[in-house]
Parts: sequence; structure tokens; C-alpha cells
Amino acid sequence: MKSGTPNHFETDSAASRGRALLITARSMPVRTILAILVAQTVAINSAQANDEPALKTAFRDHFLIGTAVNRSMTTGAAFRRTTDQVNADIALVRKHFNLVVAENDTKWALIHPREGQDGYDFGPADAFVNFGWTNEMYLVGHTLVWHSQTPNWVFAGTNPPPAADSAAPPPGPGRPGGGFGRYTGPRASRDELLQRMRDHIHTVVGRYRGKIKVWDVVNEAIADGGTNVLRNSLWLEIIGPDFIAKAFEYAHEADPDAILRYNDYGLENPAKRRKLLTLIRSLQEQKVPVTAIGSQAHVNASTTFDSMDQALTEMATLGLPIHITELDVNLSEGGQRTTGADIANNTAATQSGLVDDADRRQAEAYAGIFRAFVKHAPHVKMVTFWGVNDAVSWRARGKPLLFDGENRPKPAFQAVIAESRNPGPSKPSP
Repeated sequence: MKSGTPNHFETDSAASRGRALLITARSMPVRTILAILVAQTVAINSAQANDEPALKTAFRDHFLIGTAVNRSMTTGAAFRRTTDQVNADIALVRKHFNLVVAENDTKWALIHPREGQDGYDFGPADAFVNFGWTNEMYLVGHTLVWHSQTPNWVFAGTNPPPAADSAAPPPGPGRPGGGFGRYTGPRASRDELLQRMRDHIHTVVGRYRGKIKVWDVVNEAIADGGTNVLRNSLWLEIIGPDFIAKAFEYAHEADPDAILRYNDYGLENPAKRRKLLTLIRSLQEQKVPVTAIGSQAHVNASTTFDSMDQALTEMATLGLPIHITELDVNLSEGGQRTTGADIANNTAATQSGLVDDADRRQAEAYAGIFRAFVKHAPHVKMVTFWGVNDAVSWRARGKPLLFDGENRPKPAFQAVIAESRNPGPSKPSP
């Protein structure tokens, strides 16, 4: 039977059983009748769900389809969801995706929370790699150098902080810290921080060499507003603007075959996109081994084909593969005013209710976005959703993904599948 076609034999059979049930209903207790009807409905829905086309199959001629996975999915342990829900999440990942990225477990704060070679915690990251490797999935590492979720010890030293930072009390001694705030204590020197960066990148990338194929080497270093190209992070203040080049240099040393990408959000915004082009062209002139562009694509329901098409057209001028790295379409009213995705501002972006006619608007947005991806398939090599379903999304209240909290496909799923039938640009002859 063709994938995506309802199983009419099963549904017709179920309908016949339902008619037979009505004929014999008088001889059965009410509870029994209701139980049978519910069981038949579940069976019908289950059969139809199992007959849905897999995303990875639908887009196999275009690009890889990935998702971010959490620790429950990679270890099978239930944390915030029941064991049955976790098992359903895992089944959905295996069915629909051929690429996985760890949502948190390869970030510095999780994999290297304490100073020194004995300060690593490889268990969760190893579980992620084993999960992807066992399921024959393409593995992506996220992220090596980021201003957020980096432990305070990374930046700590003996140099007095600037006056603006010294006004805030430093963290307690030995505290890993490095959540979403900014370290304010005495600072490391440039050489100290560079050495810590090099040791971390060599250790982490080296451990998974040949298994993790792509790394987000530097994450979100571009300033959101103003005229400065770079965000005013501790990496920039302590090392200087060449911290980006150094990170890529160290990653290339650790795994010369890995794809190394710069990753950022809000690149649908023309002003921020211009800063991206400036940064990457400067790195290319310096022969820095940036080998892909990561566009997070945390967007909202007002995103159109035209806006995504324009963004991809301009990014393609860099001559590098484009990876859509963290796709979701936020339906919260608070998330419609901006394409920003700073993690510290996520609460504001998911406050209040959903936009009017949410399912329809989300389906239209996803359709336009994927139409642009397919159009630019020669440049777009992978599309990764930031989460498996709405319940595990970092923007759960914004219901931003293709599957609801019970892993049922939403109208946006059907809209995306429909775009897979678009042949896209003709491919050149071999």
C-alpha cells in the first residue's frame, strides 16, 4: 500500500464490526459496549498513524531531517514524562528522523562542569552518541563555545573585573555556575582562557572523532542590535574577536574531517544577516576552517516563504552548506513580535495564549518555510527540529512543533509532507 494512504480495509472492517456491535448491543452491559467502541477507535487511529509517511523518507531526495533529543530519549529513563511517553518519543524519533543532536548533553556546562581533566561527565554524552550510532543516525554536536551555559570556572582567574562587573557579588568558591547569567568575579587572562578552550575542544571533539560528524563550534556570537558585529560576551572581552577563529582552529585540529559550523538565530532578520555575512567573509579571508552555516530558524507563525527564501538566497552567497539547526514555529502571541531566540528571553516569547486560528497559521508557515528549503536544496543539507514534540519543546507553551504532546501529527505535519512532493530545482547532469 502506498505510504500515506489510509487503510480502507481496516477502517471498513472496523465500521462493520461497529454495526454488528449495535445489532447485539441489547445483550451487552453498557460498560462493555463503551470499552469495545473505545478500543476500536484507538485501533483505527493507531493504524492511520502507523501509515503516515516518515519525514526522513519524504525528504530523502532533498536533505537530512533531524531532531534534538533529550536525556530521557537517549537513556530510556523517565524524568518529566512517563515511561510510556518516553518510549513513544523514542519510537517517533526512530521513525521520522535520520539525524539527532543532543539538546543539552554536549554543552560545556553539562559535559565539563568542573575544572581539569577529571572534571568531565561523559556519561550522558556517551549515551547520546550510542543512541545515534545504534540507530544509524547522523550525529551533530552542540555546542563548543557559547556565552551561555558555560561554567563560571572557565572564565575565573586573578585579573580584576571591569567596574561594571565588580558591582555584582562573585559566585561562591567551587560553584560550577554558568547557567544563563554572566560571571562577574575575577577573570582569567587571555592565555588562560585560550588554553581552557583548546583543552576542552580537543578533549570533547577528540573523544567523538569519527562519530559526531558536525559541530556547532561557536554559537550565537553575533550582536542582536546596534552597530557592533559581535555580542559583548566574556569570550570577546577576555580573548578578543579572534576567539572565534581560535575555536575553529582547535576543532579542526581535533577532527580534521568534521564539518565545523557557525550557528546563530534571527538570521531571517536582514540586519542580523548582514552581520553574519560580514563575520563569515572575514573568517574566510583569514582561512579559518568554517565549513557550514547554522541557521537556527526559531521563527513564528508570521514567517513566510518570501522571508525564508530571501534569507537563504543571501546566506548561499557565502558558498558554504546551510544547515537549519533548531527549527520551530512559535504560536504564542508573545513570540510574534520578533525572530529573536535568545534563551534568556524565552519566557517573554512564550507568555500569553496562542495566536488566533493557530493550527492553520502554523501549517501555512511551515508550508512556506519548507517550500523555501526545497527550493534551496542544493545549499540546504539538513533541517533539524528543536525537539520531538510540543511537550518536550523549550517553547512548550508556544506549541511550535509538528507533533503534539502525545506524538500525534498536527496539520503542520501534513503541510510539510505536502511540500516534500515539490521537486525543487532541477539537478545538473552528472
